[in-house]
Amino acid sequence: MLLIILALVAINLAQKPLTARELAEKPIPKEAELLDGQALADYVNQHQTFWKAAYSPDAEEFFKHRIMDSKFLEDTHAMDLPVKEIDPVGDIPDSFDAREHWPKCTSIGYIRDQSACGSCWAVSVGAAIGDRVCTQSNGTRKVHTSDTDILACCRNCGFGCNGGYTIRAWEYLITDGVVTGGRYRDKGVCKPYAFHPCGRHENQKYYGECPDDGWTTPKCRKTCQIRYRDKTYEEDKIYGTRAYQLASNERAIRQEIMTNGPVVASFRVYSDFKLYKGGIYVHTGGYERGGHAVKVIGWGTENGTDYWLIANSWNTDWGENGGYFRILRGSNHCQIEQRVVAGMIRQ
Repeated sequence: MLLIILALVAINLAQKPLTARELAEKPIPKEAELLDGQALADYVNQHQTFWKAAYSPDAEEFFKHRIMDSKFLEDTHAMDLPVKEIDPVGDIPDSFDAREHWPKCTSIGYIRDQSACGSCWAVSVGAAIGDRVCTQSNGTRKVHTSDTDILACCRNCGFGCNGGYTIRAWEYLITDGVVTGGRYRDKGVCKPYAFHPCGRHENQKYYGECPDDGWTTPKCRKTCQIRYRDKTYEEDKIYGTRAYQLASNERAIRQEIMTNGPVVASFRVYSDFKLYKGGIYVHTGGYERGGHAVKVIGWGTENGTDYWLIANSWNTDWGENGGYFRILRGSNHCQIEQRVVAGMIRQ
């Protein structure tokens, strides 16, 4: 009888599913790293239940021009900058959504489309700047800031559509300022996004297919679009007072978000990420493809798994709930908590 009980216990333990953190810490088999396409989607869905993968024949083409080289995750300049030390005080809620905390700041829920350009570093910072203009003014100033202004004119930030450094984009806000912007062809702003949403998107106007080699970085033009006559280019600028990195400490990151507004994080991207359709992302299979920068707007816990709530820049028909995704929180998964940057706005 004892042998039977021990055998049943062993079977039960063997069948006990891994937690998300255990899955993240578990080495990925070499054969799983080599998978792609439908085989990778099947593998992901068979080996975990935290997120859903779905294969699309267009996924690879969509994906390859929207991430940047991993070298942009390692900035020697950033190593020389001080890290903002935050001593979390008081209660930090179990869940937080910046869209709900600052309901007047509608820019927080404004999903951008970087199109076929590795401009995530500029788009995410541009989005976070606009958010913080609002959050740090208690909702009295509401703007969208120009990712194209950063992308095209920040010479020290990197290589435009081929990738760049998020902390340098925040520093550019201090030294040069950034004008107002918005989506492609937006009116009433100085410099809207340079590229149209390429490819087909659900319930949206079709502008054309994505260029085979991706977009070329736009030229820096220090003028507003012709139909914008509210201010000159220089008059339209918004400036920052401080740019900083945060310690790789998820509690400190949460404190920063709930105090000052969304932050920008960069993480390592693997080929299974292009298959994401919803849930809490945990890297499960495929190989490293590059880096990506995104805007973190909150956090939460689902079925015991802690996550970050993130606004992506791949249009509203990507991911879950109109352009968002969630990723495992608290274990620096894919280095999501390692390169978090933010800044303060001149009022």
